[in-house]
Amino acid sequence: MTNGRGGSAHLLPKHGVRAEARILREKAHRHAGPGAAMLIADNFLLAVPWQSARLIAGYLPIQNEADVAPLLRQLAGQGKELLLPAVLGPTLPLEFRRWQPDDPLEPGPFNTLQASDAAERAIPDLLLVPMLAYDERGGRLGYGGGYYDRTLAFLRDKGAVTAVGIAYAAQKMENLPCEAHDQPLDWMVTEQSAWEIEA
Repeated sequence: MTNGRGGSAHLLPKHGVRAEARILREKAHRHAGPGAAMLIADNFLLAVPWQSARLIAGYLPIQNEADVAPLLRQLAGQGKELLLPAVLGPTLPLEFRRWQPDDPLEPGPFNTLQASDAAERAIPDLLLVPMLAYDERGGRLGYGGGYYDRTLAFLRDKGAVTAVGIAYAAQKMENLPCEAHDQPLDWMVTEQSAWEIEA
């Protein structure tokens, strides 16, 4: 799947943009306030076609990522089966383990929390994707490890998956660098709005 994104006009390499994006996200997190997580949940539930998804993969935020805990609780309340990602290695896609709110968690790499290693593995058909920044074309800037790009490439090789970017509205940047391995998002959701990325 493509989203019509060509080469970037951004003059900075990705590592330079990441430094800028970290500052931007920290400010966005402070200014968004505690109600942002509920607004993200509301916008997701109203706009994204989540009802047909059988398995939805979320994440537990690290640093100042936008929080999806209220959204995951609401999805669980609607009877949806949830998954959390687990890091297996620096060159591997993420693994997904079944999880419900209040299930036990265990520490993972990069100060993450993940579902128990004993949890059943599964493949999501809808994936919530955190980020440092996004642009109006659906471009996403991650931390540089390539985990979500590898994972989306792997999942898309296996079948249809909907990638939903989650961020604060103020994380938007202009013309993020785009490389051949970068995987496009299908939707973006912030505390202000939700929209489908044009293919």
